[in-house]
Amino acid sequence: MDLGRLSTDALASFAVFADHLNFTRAAEDLHISQPALHVKVRKLTETLGRPLYTRHGRRLALTPAGEQVARFARDLDARVTAFLADVHGTAPTRVPALAAGEGAYLYLLGDVVHPGMRLINGDRARTLTAVRTGRADLGVAVLDVLPADVEAVLLASYPQVLVMPDDHPLTGKASLTLADLAGTALVVPPPTGPHRVTLERALRAADVPWSLAVEAEGWPLLLHFVSLRVGLAVVNGCVAPPPGLVTREIIDLPAVPYYALHLPARADDPLVTGLLSAIRTALRREPCTSTSPSTPTPPPRPSGTS
Repeated sequence: MDLGRLSTDALASFAVFADHLNFTRAAEDLHISQPALHVKVRKLTETLGRPLYTRHGRRLALTPAGEQVARFARDLDARVTAFLADVHGTAPTRVPALAAGEGAYLYLLGDVVHPGMRLINGDRARTLTAVRTGRADLGVAVLDVLPADVEAVLLASYPQVLVMPDDHPLTGKASLTLADLAGTALVVPPPTGPHRVTLERALRAADVPWSLAVEAEGWPLLLHFVSLRVGLAVVNGCVAPPPGLVTREIIDLPAVPYYALHLPARADDPLVTGLLSAIRTALRREPCTSTSPSTPTPPPRPSGTS
C-alpha cells in the first residue's frame, strides 16, 4: 500500500460519512457534491485495500475496517487540533460526546445532559458504532452480549414490569408471572425490535397466549396507548409511568442491564471518567423507579474472547 496516497482530506470526509451513514447528508455537511464524496470514499477504499462499508438494502453500515478508519480520522483530527492549540498557546477545547437511545435519555440520563455536551441519539447498533468510531466518548445501551472490542461497565439493572391502568385487576398483586398475562392484549414494539423478540420468545416458552393490541415505537408511545386503555405493555423497570398508570414486576422475565460503553484505550480519559461519574451520581440520586435494581449475571462475550 502506498501510504503517500492516504489523503487526510479523504479521511476527514470519511469521518463525516461515518457519522451519517448517508452520502447525501454527509455531502451536505461537507459542502461538496454527492459524486465528489463517493469518489473520496472510493479512492480511500482502494488505497487501504479493504471495504469500508456495506449496503443492506437502503441501509449502510461500516465494516470493522471502516470503524477503524473513522476512529483513526477522528484521532488524527484531535491530535492536529491539540498541536495547533499548543503552537498558538491556547487550550484545546474538548466537548464530551454521549451516545444513547431514546429510553436511556428519557429515563436514565436526564440529569446528566447539559448544554456543553454533544449528544448522539441512536439504537444499540448506532450507539456501539459511535463508540467504536470515536464519535462518542461514552455510550449507554442495553446489552445481551458484551462486545469483545469495547469496554462495558454495568450501570444498573432493572426488572421488566407490566404497566397498566391503576384500576386494573392485576394491580392487586405485588408481583406477576408470565402466566398472569394469559389472554392479555399487549401494546408491543415492532417485530424486529430486541424487546419484542425477547418478550415473544418468553411468552411462547411459557405457553402463554396473548393478543396484539397495537404496535408502537418507543416507550412514551407504548405508555400513551396504555393510558388510552388500548392494551397493557411490558417495559423496562426504569420507565416511569405517568399518572393513572402503575407497574408490577414480572418475576420470571430476565432483568434488563444498562451498560456504559467506551474504547478500552480511553479508560483513563477525563472525558470518559467524567461522564461515567456524572451518570453514576445521577443514578444514585434519582433511581428510575421504586423497584430496586438487581444485579444480573453478566451477558456472555463472543466465543473466543475473555
